[in-house]
Amino acid sequence: MSHTVKVIAAGLALLVVCLLIGRVTTSPSNAGLVLGAKIFLPLWLVGAAINMWVGVSRAGYTVREEAPIFALVFAVPAVVALLLWWGLSRP
Repeated sequence: MSHTVKVIAAGLALLVVCLLIGRVTTSPSNAGLVLGAKIFLPLWLVGAAINMWVGVSRAGYTVREEAPIFALVFAVPAVVALLLWWGLSRP
């Protein structure tokens, strides 16, 4: 399994944790899940940026080489979170 797939899987796992925490700490409505998705997005942006920094500073890749990987690593879990947010916010 490639490193990129592992990092995306970690992002999806973080999303699940955020959703569960949002659900447990708020009312049983969808509001907690929406809150979890909202909290996940900035956390995952930082996580994906750290992954990019490690790729540049330790693995020897250039920013130009890492940028598309950063975009993919951030986008896949973020799109899932945004779709959940959108779907759960609808009446």
